[in-house]
Amino acid sequence: MADTRRRPECLRHRGVRLSVKRSLFAELRRRNVFKAAAAYLALGWVVTQVTSTVAPLLHLPDWIGPVVVWIGVIGFPFVIMFAWIYELTPEGLKRESEVDRSASITHITSRRLDYITIGLLVLAIGLFAFVNFGPHRVEPAAASREAQAPTVTSASTLSATSAVPAASDNSIAVLPFVNMSSDKEQEYFSDGITEELLNLLAKIPQLQVTARTSSFAFKGEKIGIAEVARQLHVAHVLEGSVRKSGNAVRITAQLINAATDTHLWSQTYDRKLDDIFAVQDEIAADVVKQLKVTLLGVAPKARTTDPEAYALYLQAVQLGRQHNAEAFNQSDTLYHKVLEIDPRYAPAWAGLANNFNDEADQGFVPNREGYVKAREAGQKAIEIDPEYAPAHARLGYLAMLGDNDLASGARHFERALALDPTDSEVLRLSSVLLRSLGRLDEALALDEALVRRDPVNVSALVSLGNCQRMAGRFDAAIASIRTGLSLAPGRGETHADLGTALLMKGDAQGALAQIEQETSGPWKMFGLPMAYHALGRKADSDTALNALIAKYEKDGPYNIAYVYAYRGEADKAFEWLDRAIEYADPGLGDIVPDNLFDNIRSDPRWLPFLRKVGKAPEQLAKIEFRVTLPQTEGSTASAVANP
Repeated sequence: MADTRRRPECLRHRGVRLSVKRSLFAELRRRNVFKAAAAYLALGWVVTQVTSTVAPLLHLPDWIGPVVVWIGVIGFPFVIMFAWIYELTPEGLKRESEVDRSASITHITSRRLDYITIGLLVLAIGLFAFVNFGPHRVEPAAASREAQAPTVTSASTLSATSAVPAASDNSIAVLPFVNMSSDKEQEYFSDGITEELLNLLAKIPQLQVTARTSSFAFKGEKIGIAEVARQLHVAHVLEGSVRKSGNAVRITAQLINAATDTHLWSQTYDRKLDDIFAVQDEIAADVVKQLKVTLLGVAPKARTTDPEAYALYLQAVQLGRQHNAEAFNQSDTLYHKVLEIDPRYAPAWAGLANNFNDEADQGFVPNREGYVKAREAGQKAIEIDPEYAPAHARLGYLAMLGDNDLASGARHFERALALDPTDSEVLRLSSVLLRSLGRLDEALALDEALVRRDPVNVSALVSLGNCQRMAGRFDAAIASIRTGLSLAPGRGETHADLGTALLMKGDAQGALAQIEQETSGPWKMFGLPMAYHALGRKADSDTALNALIAKYEKDGPYNIAYVYAYRGEADKAFEWLDRAIEYADPGLGDIVPDNLFDNIRSDPRWLPFLRKVGKAPEQLAKIEFRVTLPQTEGSTASAVANP
C-alpha cells in the first residue's frame, strides 16, 4: 500500500523532468540552433576542402591548414550561443527575449537554413569528388607538379626512343613526390622518399617498376599523367607530395589508372619522422593491394635507422650524384654524420664507398687512396649486412679494377645479382666486368637491355656508347653518348667519351671540339694529345702529352699508354703499361677490348703483357660469370654466360 501511494508522486516528478527536457529541445529547435550548427559544420567542411587545395598552389606555410581547422572548432560554441541568444527579424537581428512570439519568423529562417545547409553539403561533396577523383586532379602533388616550369628536356628524349605495345597491368612508375615543405631546400627529402619507395616496390618480382632515372626525367615537366604513362610504358602511376616540418611529416600518395586517368586509391599519412619507414611499408602494401598482386614471398620492408640519420643520408645521396669536388666533400661529411649516429647503417657505408670510388675515377683523389678507402667502406657494409647487394657490386667493381682480380670481382657480382637481380647499377657494373673479360657481345647485349629498360639513364647510355665504340660500332656509339649528353650536359667525362668515339670514326675536328668542352680536367688532358695528333698538329700533341705526364704520371699511366699507342709509339706505350701495373691503375680493366690499343695489338709484346696482368684469352676463359638479362616488355629473360 505504501508503494502504491508513492507512485503518483514519482511519476509526477519524472513527468516534470521530461517536460523540461522536451521544452528545452523544442526551444532549441524553435530558435534554429540545430540547423545553425549543421550549416556551420557544412561551411567548415567547404572551407577546409578549399584550404587544402589552394594552400599548396599559393605556397602557403604548413601551419595554415591546422589553423583553419582550429578556428572552426573554436568558433562552433560561439555560433551555438549566437543562435540561442539572437533571432533574425524583418527589422534585423534582435535578442530573442525582445521578440514577440506572434511576430517571430523562425519558421521562415528555418527553411532558409535548410537550403543553405543542403547547398553547402552539395558544394563540399562536389569539391571532394573533383579533388580526389576528377580528371584534372587538383590534389596538392599533381597541382604543384603542373604549376612548375620545365627544367629538363629528357621526357621528350624518352618519347622518341621507340613505339611500344600495351603496358602490362602490373607495371607502374613512381613519379618524384613533390616537395610541399616551406623550405625548398628540403627537396632532397621528397626525392629520397620517392626513390626509397620505388626501390621497395622494385623488390617485388610480380611488379614491373620503371627505373628511377626514367621516372625522375619528368620532374618539373608540364605533362599529363596519361602521356607520362605512355612514354614510360606503364599502366599505373604513383605520385604524391611530402611536407616536412620539424619532426612532423605528411605524405600524400595516390595511385592512378593511366588508361582512364582516374584514381584507384589515395591516402594521406600524418606521422612523425620516427615513423617514416612504416609509412613506406604501408604505401607499398597499399599499392600491391590495389594492383591485386599476389606476393610469392614475404613483402619487402624498408631498411630502418635513426630518423635524423635517415634525413642526412638522403641528402648525402643527392649530393653524391652531382659528381663535382664540392658536392663530394659535402656528401662525405654527411655520410660520416650518419655513421656517428648509426654506425651500423650499411647503406651509408656503401654510399661512402661509391663516393670514394667516384672521386678516384674523376681524378679528385689519387687512384690508390680512393680505391683503398672505397674498399674499406664497402667491406664494412658487407660485415654489417652480408646480403646488401649494392655493397657486393661495389666490391666487385673495386676487385676488378683496383686489384685487377677478375675472379674475385665475378664472385662479388654473382652474389649481388643473386640478392637483387633487377638493380640497375648492379647490372651496369656487371656489364663492365663482361667488357673486362673481353666478352663485348655479351656486354653489349646487357647494356642494350638496360637502356631499353631505363632509356634516360645517363650512366647506362654512356656505358653502352663506350662499349659500342670498343666494338667498332662508331655511329651507334656517337648516338648513344650524344643522347647521354643531351640529358646531362655538364656530366664529367662524357664530352671526352664522345670525342674519343668521333676520333675513332675519323672525325678529328669534331673530336677536338668535344674534348675542348670537357669539364673534367683529367679527361680533357687525356683526349687532347690524340685529337691534335689526328689533326697532324704534332707540336701541340707533344706539348699536351708532356703536360699530361707532368700532372698525371701516377694517376693516369694507363691513359698515357693508350695515347702513345694511338700515336703509334709502341715502345713508349708498353713502358707506360708497365707503369700502370706499378701504380695499380684501374684503367687496365679495359685493356682487352679497348680499340685505342689497336696499333700495338700485333706487337709480339702484347700477348705476354696480357698474360702478365691475367688477361690472356686462356686466363679469361677460366673465369665463370653468368648474368640473366633483365626482362623488358616484349622480351623474355635470357642468360649471358661465358662459353
